[in-house]
Amino acid sequence: MEEILIHPAYFGPVSQFVALAKADKVFFENEDNYQKQTYRNRMYIYDSNGKLLLNIPIKHRSALTGEPKEAGKHQLYKEVKIENDFEWQKQHWRALKASYQTSPFFEFYEDEIYPLYHKQFNYLLDFNYACLEFVTDSLQLDLDFEKTSEYILQPEDKKDVRPLIKAKGKLKFQQEEYTQVFKEKHGFLPNLSILDLLFNEGPNTTNYLEAQDLKF
Repeated sequence: MEEILIHPAYFGPVSQFVALAKADKVFFENEDNYQKQTYRNRMYIYDSNGKLLLNIPIKHRSALTGEPKEAGKHQLYKEVKIENDFEWQKQHWRALKASYQTSPFFEFYEDEIYPLYHKQFNYLLDFNYACLEFVTDSLQLDLDFEKTSEYILQPEDKKDVRPLIKAKGKLKFQQEEYTQVFKEKHGFLPNLSILDLLFNEGPNTTNYLEAQDLKF
């Protein structure tokens, strides 16, 4: 039985969902510090110009407390608030529609994903769990999962796949190609957001994930 320790993400990359689909038991990291340049608040999709970054603006600790940034105090992921003064949901929704409205399955999932971009969320982690629920429901992926209650630096009884949250990390993942909307224009772009795979492969997404080999 394989148990994994993993971060919730903003519609995380395909590699994360390969790990989730193959795991027998999932522990979501709920007690870590927030870090920049990760899939916690960003995802990459495929638009007509190639790889596109969608970033959720957050309220930094210094803005919330008045403390200087150099104070050196970390902010817990679960405490990070979304900066909703920016119309990021409207921008991301428009980008998704522009990129995937011609994909085979966007319309199939559109009504279910629509509320995520038209309901305000205050905390980033809450929004990311809502994104995760949309994906697992869409894939009919019945995860046996728990949320951690303390931070474990080096887990001994679980496979630590938390580094998959790093957007800039090096990954040994030879992903099989699948049809992407703009593939003929820019070629195959690997390890994009799970939404790219879902909108292009639809109900076949789970079979695809289970067939991939993720070395970790």
